[in-house]
Amino acid sequence: MTTWVCHPGGPRVIEAVESVLDLPEDALDHTRNSLRDNGNLSSVSVLDVLAANMADPPQPGSIGLMIAMGPAFCSELVLLAW
Repeated sequence: MTTWVCHPGGPRVIEAVESVLDLPEDALDHTRNSLRDNGNLSSVSVLDVLAANMADPPQPGSIGLMIAMGPAFCSELVLLAW
C-alpha cells in the first residue's frame, strides 16, 4: 500500500489512523493539507484529499486505500489502483 486517502475529520482522527495503521509520517500529508486549507468539509472531505492525490499521483500500478468515517461508528474503505 503506497497511497492513503483519508477523511480529515480532525487532528485526533488523523493521528489515530496513523497510529492504528502504523503509517510513515508523510503518508497523510494530503489529508493534513486538506484539513489545514479547508477544514473538515464533512462527507466530501475525503474527495478533496482524493483530488489532491489525483493531481499528484503515485507511480502507475500503485495500490492505495481511501478511508472515510461517519458519525457514531461508521467507516468506509475503497481500494484504489493507479
